[in-house]
Amino acid sequence: MKLNFPTYELKLRIENNKHQVFDILRKKWVALLPEEWVRQHLIHFLKEEKNYPVGLMASEMYLPMNGMRKRTDLTVFNRKGEPILIAECKRPTVKIDQKTFDQIAGYNWELKVPYLILTNGLEHFCCTFDLETKEYSFSVEFPDYSQ
Repeated sequence: MKLNFPTYELKLRIENNKHQVFDILRKKWVALLPEEWVRQHLIHFLKEEKNYPVGLMASEMYLPMNGMRKRTDLTVFNRKGEPILIAECKRPTVKIDQKTFDQIAGYNWELKVPYLILTNGLEHFCCTFDLETKEYSFSVEFPDYSQ
């Protein structure tokens, strides 16, 4: 499916009649589900267009939350190893709405990162979280890693 990202040459293969994509963060082949297609495009976009170091990004990082194990689709760290951005990737047929925002905002109560990204590959939302005021503000641009 064509997404609202630049075109990237992702490594694809079929193994046991199942489509797979190579995840450059986990350094392994993973099932090519619609949300994975979106995540891989976001990873490449952040790497190629916004200068995010691959070594400071993590796919599917586990997060303890209210006695449950949740996971962020993508987490980015600063050079001190502190999380600074989390992203939630949905399949293109899933509408980005308040429920989606509430999901990632809930993760952020645990992590307290300054940047959140929500995307279904077609629509992208980026917001900043002010750690002092606990307020979110939306931005039209994804931050460059240097910011």
